Amino acid sequence: MQQNAPTTRKARVVVLKTGTTYPDIRAKFGDFDEWFLRGLSAELDITVANAEAGELPGNPEDWDGIVVTGSPAMVSDRAEWSENAGHWLAKAVSEEVPVLGVCYGHQLLAHALGGEAGYHPNGRETGTHEVELLPEAASDALFRELPTTFPAQLTHRQSVLRLPEGAVLLGRNRFEPHQAFRIGPCAWGVQFHPEFTDAIMSAYLKVQAPDLIREGLDAEALIAGVKPAPDASSLLSRFSRYVQDRIR
Repeated sequence: MQQNAPTTRKARVVVLKTGTTYPDIRAKFGDFDEWFLRGLSAELDITVANAEAGELPGNPEDWDGIVVTGSPAMVSDRAEWSENAGHWLAKAVSEEVPVLGVCYGHQLLAHALGGEAGYHPNGRETGTHEVELLPEAASDALFRELPTTFPAQLTHRQSVLRLPEGAVLLGRNRFEPHQAFRIGPCAWGVQFHPEFTDAIMSAYLKVQAPDLIREGLDAEALIAGVKPAPDASSLLSRFSRYVQDRIR
């Protein structure tokens, strides 16, 4: 008698949306959550929850994976919705639910677990910049197949100023010492944006150009320096695969 092969359910992943992009960019490219949906695997069962509007989707352990987006908000403002989301993420980490926090999500994850987020002492980092992986990344489930250095899209004024106790630093660059970290077995924060395309990065720089000039940055050079960052973007598919493999 032939037996049917076992079926594997789709991993349930929630995207915590923590803000909205510039109106002109949203009109052309969609909003933060849509960029993540394009990069995450279509094989996942994905739900979007608007954390900025106070939505926290049940218990963290109800999910197979959690992704936290970027935001124009600042973690150090400690808005009520943000602090509530941070407590929820801390519970997810304690329950060993896989988490990927990006930019604001990276900073919120660090803050929620006892680290510190705040304004970078040297101002803004924006554009396409190199990220350097540390030796600890060679055995990390998400980073181990990536090259030692790779380009990534970045735009932030706040950073993780101090990692939580027990966190493992995975990546850095000359400007930002905490580009990527892991805490616990399966919670990651990345300062860079794996969900950004080069077109989105260029659009950000064009919107930011007046501020960049005021801050003493070369907006034209930053725009000219934008290039694709496929290794950084691959983190979304790598996280998708990691989450799906855990439930097999």
